[in-house]
Amino acid sequence: MVKRVFAVSAHPDDIEFFMAGTMILLGRAGYELHLMTIANGSCGTLHHSREEIIRIRREESRAAAAFIGAIHHESLVEDMSIFFEPATLARLTAVMREVAPEILLTLSPVDYMEDHQNAARLAATAAFARGMPNFPTTPPVPPTEQEVTVYHGQPHGNCDPMGQPIVPGLFVDITGVLAQKRAMLAHHQSQKVWLDESQGMDSYLDMMEDLSGEVGAMSGRFAYAEGWRRRLHFGYCGADADPLTAALGDLVSKASR
Repeated sequence: MVKRVFAVSAHPDDIEFFMAGTMILLGRAGYELHLMTIANGSCGTLHHSREEIIRIRREESRAAAAFIGAIHHESLVEDMSIFFEPATLARLTAVMREVAPEILLTLSPVDYMEDHQNAARLAATAAFARGMPNFPTTPPVPPTEQEVTVYHGQPHGNCDPMGQPIVPGLFVDITGVLAQKRAMLAHHQSQKVWLDESQGMDSYLDMMEDLSGEVGAMSGRFAYAEGWRRRLHFGYCGADADPLTAALGDLVSKASR
């Protein structure tokens, strides 16, 4: 049986920023990799037309996915249009059923912008609806019965919108794949320009490394890490299911309580 991981984020480059190290390691552990950004990146520019930036960001996303051998799924809506509403949920649930992942990686449910929060909510709900025969999807896709364990990543800046720190429950050691994560993120050249100009991120790639270093420091074990919080199991998987830890073994450390 093929084991699959599905990373669902808001915008092109979110996966590379927050999840790519874990994806690379899961690929090495034998998982089939799938990724999707719900929004198409239409607002991520000060220079290009809407049509141009959508094309550019799609090409960047496809190249980044190919770099790690992942299957790229097309976006559903435009930037700032990720809302928790029936039409988008029906389309995302169709893809969720087609992929039938054992592991779902998605964004933090609390983050600095609404697109991120709504993407996390949609992803988790699409996974919840995967096995509901009476939930219609667009296009129609039969329900699936596999267990799926949902893991939420860190918010940008490793804190909530009020500036309070968010501490992960699980830490994945990405020290050995940091160079590959950086190379994957570097495919998003248009976003380096956009974030430098619009949000004062003087070094896009270095910021990713710095934030990964912060999570590593939180772990007390790893130089660089990605942090995850496992969603409550009801409606998704068994109470003790933790396929991320099972797959990655010593590369995972649990937070002390």
